[in-house]
Amino acid sequence: MWIFGRKGISGFSASSTAEEVTDGIHGSGLIAIVTGATSGIGAETARVLALRGVRVVMAVRNIEKGITVRETIITETPNAKVDIMELDLSSLASVRDFAAKYRSSGLPLNILINNAGVLSPQFKLSKDEIELHFATNHLGHFLLTNLLLETMKITLYEQNTEGRIINVSSTGHRFAYNPQFSEQINHESSYNPIYAYGLSKLANILHAKELARLLKEEGVNITANSLHPGFIVTEIFRSYNVFSVICNAILKYFVKDASQGAATTCFLALNPKVKGVTGEYFSDSNLAEPSGRCEDEEIAKKLWEFSLGLTSTK
Repeated sequence: MWIFGRKGISGFSASSTAEEVTDGIHGSGLIAIVTGATSGIGAETARVLALRGVRVVMAVRNIEKGITVRETIITETPNAKVDIMELDLSSLASVRDFAAKYRSSGLPLNILINNAGVLSPQFKLSKDEIELHFATNHLGHFLLTNLLLETMKITLYEQNTEGRIINVSSTGHRFAYNPQFSEQINHESSYNPIYAYGLSKLANILHAKELARLLKEEGVNITANSLHPGFIVTEIFRSYNVFSVICNAILKYFVKDASQGAATTCFLALNPKVKGVTGEYFSDSNLAEPSGRCEDEEIAKKLWEFSLGLTSTK
């Protein structure tokens, strides 16, 4: 439980919880997709959005875990509307299948929360033979967003509402000291798990910024932002058992719990204070400064083209 933190301009701080940043906000009539909603901040995000009346679609790889989380949410909030759909972000075929099923369902889409992520100590390739961090944390979400954009555009036109796209990044994006958005990401000989994770998190921020720029040019009322949830020990660290034990035993007063870790996501999803705000990076439910590379439009455009190439050929 993070016990420190000074309130920012938003009125919230690092110690604010997801319930606190959405207190008094009614999300009835809205539909949100939350990826990676079976544990940690993803599950908490789904719970709090459902608590506020949002219909939540849990896009998850493990259906059984999804059912357990859904049952917990409904036990707490009996009138909650929660759906479960299978999605493996490391597989572009799975992303396409999910998007096709969602579009055919006829459901509108107001909020897309690209939350799911992996952190692997070993070099691994996805089902499409792309380095796992980049494939799961960025590329799957990139394709998912592109495939659902038209659904969101139709929704905002019919409902006269604002669409919101939220990428859960990390301060770990600063570890990408030399961003190489090229086939070099697949070179096992130069693999470093911290760098690979950082590169995928940098991609989350650049993706949101370039998407925001393109949507502005198009004159579409959809915002795209990214965020750092704070340092929180979740299942993403399941491959680092010793690290998790140390954090739970020694650093528990200096790391966020799930309710605090999901706060910035829920703030961006529902709070009216960020209406019309786009292309920004947030931390502790306030505007924050990412690394300088995140402001480089050329890098963002290069990433966009590289990602388009990968998703159009796989």
